[in-house]
Amino acid sequence: MEITTTYLYYILPLILILYLFKSHLFRKSQKWPPSPATCLPIIGHFHILKEPFHQTLANLANQYGPVLSLRFGSRPVLLISSPAAAEECLSKNDVVFCNRPNGFLTAKHLAYDYTSLIWAPYGPHWRNLRRIATVEILSSHRLKLLSGIRSDEVKLMIKRLLYKVCGSSSDVIEMKPLVYDVSMNVMTRMIFGKRYYGVEDEEGKKFSEMLAKMLILFNDACIGDMVPCLRWLDRWKARRLLKFEAERGVVLRELMEEHREKLKVEGGDGELSMVVKPFIQVLLRLQESEPEYYKDEIIFCIILDLLIGSSDTSSESMEWALSLLVNHPQVLNKAKTEIKNHVGYDRLLEESDLNHLPYLRCIINETLRMYPPAPNLVPHESSKDCTVGGYYIQRGTMLQINLWAIQNDPKIWDDPTSFRPERFEGVEGHKIGYKMMPFGSGRRSCPGEGLAIRVIGLTIGSLIQCFELESIDHKLVDMTIASGFNLQKAEPLRVVVRPCPSMMNLLDQM
Repeated sequence: MEITTTYLYYILPLILILYLFKSHLFRKSQKWPPSPATCLPIIGHFHILKEPFHQTLANLANQYGPVLSLRFGSRPVLLISSPAAAEECLSKNDVVFCNRPNGFLTAKHLAYDYTSLIWAPYGPHWRNLRRIATVEILSSHRLKLLSGIRSDEVKLMIKRLLYKVCGSSSDVIEMKPLVYDVSMNVMTRMIFGKRYYGVEDEEGKKFSEMLAKMLILFNDACIGDMVPCLRWLDRWKARRLLKFEAERGVVLRELMEEHREKLKVEGGDGELSMVVKPFIQVLLRLQESEPEYYKDEIIFCIILDLLIGSSDTSSESMEWALSLLVNHPQVLNKAKTEIKNHVGYDRLLEESDLNHLPYLRCIINETLRMYPPAPNLVPHESSKDCTVGGYYIQRGTMLQINLWAIQNDPKIWDDPTSFRPERFEGVEGHKIGYKMMPFGSGRRSCPGEGLAIRVIGLTIGSLIQCFELESIDHKLVDMTIASGFNLQKAEPLRVVVRPCPSMMNLLDQM
């Protein structure tokens, strides 16, 4: 026994030395991406990250190159800041980088233990969720069938704005609440058949408060996500998440039971069956046929992902677009002339007109280029070893693509800080490639791109057609970006709004 113990005392250190030596030789044989030398124990490179994060990451890329290795706590991170490297990750290595990072406390509690479309690992379950989202609610066919919802919501916004302008002594309006209600009500009516925003009823208030609280919790950082040994510091956050899970479950189950009852009443026949049903009823029908798979939690996941994906992105893009237009009246006038020439003053702009308003689409593209709603795409994670830009990337590396850096790179875009919609004239989307991808690319790209472009185009176009928009006291709108992970305006957009004189006859009839 003593001989065996003595033997272990010698052999174990030798094994450890051989392992470290082999690992060192392996690392030397591989070409690793460049990395800042100031990687500290436990926290890694966190100490060099300053707000705004997208700008800090862009500065690091300028210093070390577009393919950069970082460490966030114990997580290895691959930072990508060029179209070529992004294409290599999202095209050549698309399947390799199709996973999401795991171990996030918020995703565990708020995404039903990584079973949602946004956070589910790549596999059969994720593919099925993606199919449901793209075919059942976000397909071109279904979006066309539901175009009336978008038209109704834009008209309601115009009426609200008219009431505010004509029924008040002030013509200064804060625009974000108006466009936010449009984008959210479009989605809630598609999903539930109801408006929950800009209404006074208790049900709408309860639902909107639940979703707002969920978004706040999702954006709260947890130190244990990056440094697992410090997970105990997140105990208070875990308690908040557990409490919210219960509260959220009550709200969602009430909604689900309401629609179950409606399905029982309507049945499968009659005139009501010819109406495009709310998406939740489509999911409940799937649950009836496959109850073992379409559990209530899976339905909740799909619904919440759709709501989260549309919660701030479209309204923030519209707020940036309106800010840019007010600061560039020559662009605004050119867009107004285009709408006048194609639509005129005898009717309101319709969604079918958008294909004939190329300059309006250029304005949207330029806004999304300069101010992408998510400056850093939702992170991916490598499922196996691979190479990117000739560098070795190990399995389990978190992929972070700095979209803002790519879309504002002076080596790619001429004078990128200038608002020039003309740069997109005659340019088709596929010709832009990985130089611009505000909705992501590859298998994990946002399935709601078609809906977002429709909502943004119809809303912005209708505001341009029906109203005169000017800055307050003829001063430039403040374009400062707020702190945080998304590109939000630090100061809400407030502008002078007056009904367009040429549209008054039509607006008086609304």
